[in-house]
Amino acid sequence: MAATRLYVPALGPIYEKLEPFVLPILRVGMGLILIPHGAQKLFGWFGGMGFERFVQLFSNLGYKPGALWVTLVALTEFVGGILLVLGLFTRFAALALVIFMIVAVHFTSGKGFFWTAGGLEYSLLILLVGLVFLIRGGGEYSLDRKLGREL
Repeated sequence: MAATRLYVPALGPIYEKLEPFVLPILRVGMGLILIPHGAQKLFGWFGGMGFERFVQLFSNLGYKPGALWVTLVALTEFVGGILLVLGLFTRFAALALVIFMIVAVHFTSGKGFFWTAGGLEYSLLILLVGLVFLIRGGGEYSLDRKLGREL
């Protein structure tokens, strides 16, 4: 296999030095994006409607029983987000995220592609990130690795 020829060879050492941090940055970033969404549903934080109003919304959207679906979604976002940040049980959190985002992609697909119109683009991106962690695990800088799991 031929050696990689970089467009800007001077950046090669920087890329090499930062490479071990790429997955942890993505994992922590994804977790930090998910946590507030779960907190909106569970606790009404960050301008969220809180549990009861989300139960009504989910029920009105056809996800019944609403309390079950809100609980599953909120825990996937809140607890799953925390687990991703920590890199603990990463593949389990990623699997829950992937399942959730498959449903979200289906739900949003009727509104087209672009998220600005309520489309599937954002859900699809999160699904793909979830797949990365389902396949790769938490990476070098994770509690899974520190515990000697998921190597």
